[in-house]
Amino acid sequence: MTTSLIPPGLVLILGALLLPLMRGRLRNVWLLAVTTITLWMVWTLPEGGTLQASVLGYDLIIVKVDKLSRLFALVFAIMAFAGALFALGQTRTMELSAALAYAGSAIGAVLAGDLITLFVFWELMAIGSTLVILCGRRGAEHSAFRYAIVHLLGGVLLMAGIAGEVQATGSIAFTSMDASTMPRALILAGFLINAGAPPLAAWLPDAYPESSWSGMVFLSAFTTKTAVYVLLRGFPGTEILIPIGLFMVFYGIVYAILENDMRRILAYSIVNQVGFMVTGIGIGTEMALNGAAAHAFTHIIYKALLLMSAGSVLLMTGKRKCTDLGGLFRTMPLTCLFGIIGALSISSFPATSGFVSKSMISQSAADQHLATVWFLLAAASAGVFLHAGIKFPWFVFFQKDSGLRPAEPPLNMRLAMLLMSALCIGIGLLPGPLYVLLPYRVDYVPYTWSHVVFQLQLLLFSGLAFFLMLDQLKRTLTITLDTDWLWRRLGRFVLRGLDSTGDAAWDRILRVTCGGGRALARVLRYTHGPDGVLGRPWPTGTMALWTTLMLGAYLILSYV
Repeated sequence: MTTSLIPPGLVLILGALLLPLMRGRLRNVWLLAVTTITLWMVWTLPEGGTLQASVLGYDLIIVKVDKLSRLFALVFAIMAFAGALFALGQTRTMELSAALAYAGSAIGAVLAGDLITLFVFWELMAIGSTLVILCGRRGAEHSAFRYAIVHLLGGVLLMAGIAGEVQATGSIAFTSMDASTMPRALILAGFLINAGAPPLAAWLPDAYPESSWSGMVFLSAFTTKTAVYVLLRGFPGTEILIPIGLFMVFYGIVYAILENDMRRILAYSIVNQVGFMVTGIGIGTEMALNGAAAHAFTHIIYKALLLMSAGSVLLMTGKRKCTDLGGLFRTMPLTCLFGIIGALSISSFPATSGFVSKSMISQSAADQHLATVWFLLAAASAGVFLHAGIKFPWFVFFQKDSGLRPAEPPLNMRLAMLLMSALCIGIGLLPGPLYVLLPYRVDYVPYTWSHVVFQLQLLLFSGLAFFLMLDQLKRTLTITLDTDWLWRRLGRFVLRGLDSTGDAAWDRILRVTCGGGRALARVLRYTHGPDGVLGRPWPTGTMALWTTLMLGAYLILSYV
């Protein structure tokens, strides 16, 4: 135990605050320096180390290091460095500052040892990621606003759950729990919103593709994977996560196949891949939890590689729709090669990182005799190869010649893609170092003849199906409606209707109230005005008569 740790995430947050003071080459050096220092700090975190502080009567555990938290902090630090290297040419310093703060908050969240510290970094992540989206293309503010609303809703649910949990147990410790009480169910709901679970999963493809060519690389890594981490930490073995995860798997596949926008394809693919992890967390065995953690690690790397490839195409061509692209392998061969490596990794092709991580989840389903889950995961693996393994590189780099002849992206972007490609292949060929980092002892051998042959058969069949159905899979200039239509279009229509109805009702209330007020004023003027019955002077005799009558009435009533 130690109390002298410096939170690595705070280094990135401090670097983000100072970044606007830098210009030119100094800014680039600062970007790489703070991310490299953070990576070194995470790598040297001592097992079992903690950093505690007492605030308002609560003993906060700002840093708590174990194998699970260190695994996620490490891959987040790698991603921060690779993302910074890729984004050196980004002219928007605000985006880079937001991205550093976003990455630092994610590292802070996975190292948090209590619910209050987790919530603080959780909300800082929401702010940082919203700013990254705001720095995207023109019109991104609408998507950023919708994104912020969804994540503020998740934050409210999480805060309500934490408050209820503290009230019920008196503890703020972040440990394994079940969803048997209302506060814990609210905490689970807050986690699932960030994971991209239904029914609000559409926030991800709605917002992420609107970011810049470099912004989506950062966005793909932290929010959903931090949600995977907290589910691994807080709700392992919660069975409701199995159907939720399977729904996410097929939801992402279906919409990715329908999409025409290359970055929306990859956004739906994020939901799909997180679904595999959520399913593994729901299964809850050590094999399944190791698989979910390993797949989160490898997914961050190969998804970043895919989005770097797509971002390079977007930067060099200014286009993002599959119908506008094609034939780019002629002038962007390196970007094409890196994209293919990422596509093979996400498809779990042998000798790539996805092969040695995703298969652990399927194996855990087989070990638990969950036949339906195993078959669905196998079918989903074929679907992943269709939409991300073949569709993305085929329609972007091959298919018909679009006539575009863009050059390769700048050197720093190619170096970032080379780094991520090397990690994809290196982990795929030598999974041992990754397995050592996992939270439980790994007793799993990915490279068996049966597993390799089965996976190759599955992928080759998917590839054959893709090219046999190529005419049906060719994209057109269409728009795919998702559940975000409910608040993006229908919600706006309903709000306009409620607004106009409210205005009409308010106008009617004002008319009735004003009319009644004027009528009352006329009555009062008639009775109490200068010439009114009760307002004009009365003769003394009349007043005496009325006084006598009132006294007589009072006398009669007193005897009744």
